[in-house]
Amino acid sequence: SQVEHIKVVSLPLPASVIAVYKQWIPNTNFETASNWDTGRVPCARDVVRFWKNKVVSVFVSSPHALTDMYLPLNGEFVLASGAGFTAFDGSWDPGCDSGATVRFAAAEHHTWFDPTLWQAVSHGEVPEANTHIFSVDEERVPCQYDDVIFQPETSFRINIDSSQQVIHLHSISLMGQELSSPEAWDEYLQGPSAPLQFHGNGTLQVTGTRCPDKSGCACGNAPDGHRICASLLRASGSQCPVPTCQNPLQPLGHCCKVCGAIINLDFTPDFDLQKYQDRLLQVLLSQPKYGGVRMAISKVHKAQTFLGVIPRSSTPLIQIVLIDDGAGVQTGTTVEQLAAGIMEDVAQHGEALGISSGKMEVSTSDTPSGQAGSHISSRITAGTIMGLLFGLLLLGGILFLYRKGNLR
Repeated sequence: SQVEHIKVVSLPLPASVIAVYKQWIPNTNFETASNWDTGRVPCARDVVRFWKNKVVSVFVSSPHALTDMYLPLNGEFVLASGAGFTAFDGSWDPGCDSGATVRFAAAEHHTWFDPTLWQAVSHGEVPEANTHIFSVDEERVPCQYDDVIFQPETSFRINIDSSQQVIHLHSISLMGQELSSPEAWDEYLQGPSAPLQFHGNGTLQVTGTRCPDKSGCACGNAPDGHRICASLLRASGSQCPVPTCQNPLQPLGHCCKVCGAIINLDFTPDFDLQKYQDRLLQVLLSQPKYGGVRMAISKVHKAQTFLGVIPRSSTPLIQIVLIDDGAGVQTGTTVEQLAAGIMEDVAQHGEALGISSGKMEVSTSDTPSGQAGSHISSRITAGTIMGLLFGLLLLGGILFLYRKGNLR
């Protein structure tokens, strides 16, 4: 009699998944054993208790007989076809000889900005198969142009506290239905389920628009980078693992330093991020010697400062992070060889690829981080510098002739 909001929801047919999504992993399903304090699903002789003041949404996929059940003051049961609850009639139930009190675990601690609670999925809702690609930590959480999917026939509850006023997304799929327009999402938010599934001070907004720039778009999670890193460090004992290399590197958007290489590329309007990633995968990373190397590539914004202290602005660049999962003595050497190969390719084909310059840092080098690859970078920019000098000399000559009266 104390229940304020318990409802039954009919389920739409699942929609086909045709794009790459970031998929939420946890659920609050009745039949998920880890959602109960006993580590098992309640059986007929059990007394089921939900926390009185904990808001919850629970998907129920099958019928259950129970001795008793205490409901929350505010929540919902989403019942699949044929699912429901009946009172235990005292008959023998295999595997449930002695009843117990079974409590549903609270889901308030699941946060949107926890990278460990998301996975990238592709066609058919299976994990991405390309073992060469990984994401820096900020990009493991849905970015502003990403599609988000919550698996059909699952319930959930997420804390969306954020440092941003609005968390932008391309689309959100719930119960097999894709919401890909602002109007469809606003309509869903006005329904009874949304406040039970999402809580916190953040606001999710579906835009229905893709990244408009072929050179890529920044993820947009930088304002919540501290939340992302706090979640990761909490899961790993509140500290980053100790790097095994001499000069560990700190990629932008990543929580901990890494052993490997970082390449920063300046680009022109002709640069195409997807085509360039495909080129690296096909031409370089496909070689057997690079089998253990993983790459993260994306557009990031690097902060610029005046005199190294005063914040001035931010500059967009393409960041390539290379790490090696191997354990042999050649691990660092392999990454350095690949980084040098990428820089050599840029030196030869950078203009055609829309790349104006590049800089390489390698953690395994005995020289200070950042020196390795500088000679290759200088080759890339040498033509530009010579062109500028020639232009200045030409302009000076014209100005001299004009003042002499020899040029009108």
